Amino acid sequence: MFTGIVQAACDVVAIQKRAGLHTLEVALPARLQDGLTTGASVANNGVCLTVTRLANDRVFFDVMEETLSLTNLSDLQVGSQVNIERSLTFGSEIGGHILSGHIHTTAKVDAVSHTDEHYDLTLSVAAKWMPYILYKGFIGVNGCSLTIGRVEGNTFMLHLIPETLKLTNLGQVVPGSLLNIEIDSQTQAIVDTVERVLAQRAAQQN
Repeated sequence: MFTGIVQAACDVVAIQKRAGLHTLEVALPARLQDGLTTGASVANNGVCLTVTRLANDRVFFDVMEETLSLTNLSDLQVGSQVNIERSLTFGSEIGGHILSGHIHTTAKVDAVSHTDEHYDLTLSVAAKWMPYILYKGFIGVNGCSLTIGRVEGNTFMLHLIPETLKLTNLGQVVPGSLLNIEIDSQTQAIVDTVERVLAQRAAQQN
């Protein structure tokens, strides 16, 4: 489990590509490697990956074909940065909202508005995900716990603060970029339950 509070944007220093499997080599600072062992879970752009090897300041992760097909990890190149969060530990402060590290879909960046007063991203997703994306609701974007600022059609807007831009890779995105999306689990459960109850009532009335 994760909180959506990204700890650093770290460099991808090598990618080994094999059929159906990519191995990412990521440079993590010493503070993020403290106590890290093989088998541990680390979120990379919001994707829960297992540490397969550690060597000096490098941490290795295997990414399976299914994950590559559903997330933006397939687009990574050497020199890309990934948002990194270590898994939640007992007693940790939860500053964001609970994330599982299981990505539902990707969103396309439609527009970036950067002025002296604000930094806004407008994203679009497939229509089937929009019932779970609500004004002032939570969403995981590349592993960042963010509040939705506006919803219109199949698009939504995010208002990013300087601290988020400093610690994550969201300040590097451009129109056309794909970002990993994890829908808030509580919102999804409530929406699905309400829809199921309404459908049952409608069926009983017919």
